Amino acid sequence: MSGGRATTRDEVNISIENPDSPLALGLLEHYYSELATRFPEGFDLERTITAPSAELRPPRGAFLVAHVDGRPVGCGAIRKLDDTTGEIKRMWVSPQARGHGLGRRLLGALEATAVELGCATVRLDTSAHLTEAIALYRSAGYEEIPAYNDNGYAAFWFERHLT
Repeated sequence: MSGGRATTRDEVNISIENPDSPLALGLLEHYYSELATRFPEGFDLERTITAPSAELRPPRGAFLVAHVDGRPVGCGAIRKLDDTTGEIKRMWVSPQARGHGLGRRLLGALEATAVELGCATVRLDTSAHLTEAIALYRSAGYEEIPAYNDNGYAAFWFERHLT
């Protein structure tokens, strides 16, 4: 990354990673730490909807890691809710890599992976405190839907038809 921030000239690679690997667990720890600072009440993993790692591996799902110039700077997961519907989980981009379209690229990679898994639709939930995420999802064509789960932190539920 140029000067510690991702730029449009940096090499971006998004690949599947074992969700139980030290790399994946480390990125998730950064994600959870950020949530703890952004949510007024803090963050408790027990209050949210988690996905067992087996659901984040083919053929049920995938865990993706985004690298910029070889450095891991983001992650996200997709899991199948049923035969044709996927759910995006734990999408996060390091604050140092934000502002250059990496979140949109990661979202696109998650959607492409969902299609490869046989999903025609993807859903996700997000907190009202993650305003950048809400804006990204809306600008990427996600439409707000009624709650489809009971995530204690979610205030918005979105869906997008992929095919």
